[in-house]
Amino acid sequence: MSNVLDALNKFGRDVRTGARKELRSQKKNTSKSLSNSITFKTKVNKNSFEMDFFMEDYGKYIDKGVKGSKSSRKAPTSPYKYTNKMPPSKVFDKWSIRKGIAPRSEGGQFTKRKSLTFAIARSIFLTGIETTNFFTKPFEKEFKELPDEIIEAYGLDVEDFLKFSLKNGNN
Repeated sequence: MSNVLDALNKFGRDVRTGARKELRSQKKNTSKSLSNSITFKTKVNKNSFEMDFFMEDYGKYIDKGVKGSKSSRKAPTSPYKYTNKMPPSKVFDKWSIRKGIAPRSEGGQFTKRKSLTFAIARSIFLTGIETTNFFTKPFEKEFKELPDEIIEAYGLDVEDFLKFSLKNGNN
C-alpha cells in the first residue's frame, strides 16, 4: 500500500503545483491567499483510499466560474449563478488597491473607494465570473498520468474522482 500512497501523494503535489501555476499564468493570484491555501490529504485503507483537496471557499467559484444574473457568457457551463444577491463590495477593497485600480472623475479627482467597490461588485453580479479551470485542468492532466495499476485496482473513473472536496483552507 505504500506504493499507492506514494503515487497519490505525488498526484496531490503535482495537482497543487499545476493549480498554482495556472493561477499565476491567468493573473488570478493577486493576494496569493488562494494559491497558498491549496492543500491535500490522502488516506489509504486496505480496499479503498480517500483523497481530499482543500482551498479557500471562493476557489470553486474561480475554477468553475459563476453565471451573472443578466449574462452567462463568461461561465456558460458553471453550476453557480448569481440570482438575487450581489457579492459583498467590501471584498473588492484590498483587491482594487493591489490591482492599482483608482479611476478619476472628469475633474481629476479620485473616485471614492466605496463607489468603486460597489461598481465592481455590481458588474460581477450582472456579468458573472469567468471560468478559469485553474484546478480542473491540472487535476485532469495528472489523473491521466496516474499509474494504471491504481486506476484498475480501484476502478476509478475521472468523473467520479473529480468530485473533489473543496473546504476552507484552514482545515
